[in-house]
Amino acid sequence: MSNSHKTAVSTSHAPAAIGPYSQAVRLGDFIYTSGQIALDPASGTLVPGAITEQTTRVLENIKAILAAAGTDLAHVVKTVVFLKNMSDFAALNAVYAKYLAPDGVTPPARSTVAVAGLPKDALVEIEVVATV
Repeated sequence: MSNSHKTAVSTSHAPAAIGPYSQAVRLGDFIYTSGQIALDPASGTLVPGAITEQTTRVLENIKAILAAAGTDLAHVVKTVVFLKNMSDFAALNAVYAKYLAPDGVTPPARSTVAVAGLPKDALVEIEVVATV
């Protein structure tokens, strides 16, 4: 693949895009995911529960997209986290650490911002950049 040619990454194991965008794009040795919210891949509906359940679903969706691209969470180099409530920061971190910073894995760089609202009134949205 040419380093200047972008290709879409798609999987049925993560929610279909709800707009004119790709689940992820590969460019060279990098994967750029679209922001993922806690949508169930089968039903397309927001999973019930609070920040712990939603963060878990978001990261499972990202994990599935990365697998479709031939990589995994250990290869994530950058994340951007959008939180509806900064009071959920500690609970988010507890789940995030299990997926993106287990023992022996260098955690990715990260930005976290509070937002007024997210699609479908989700509590969290996460996007990542990973290497292949």
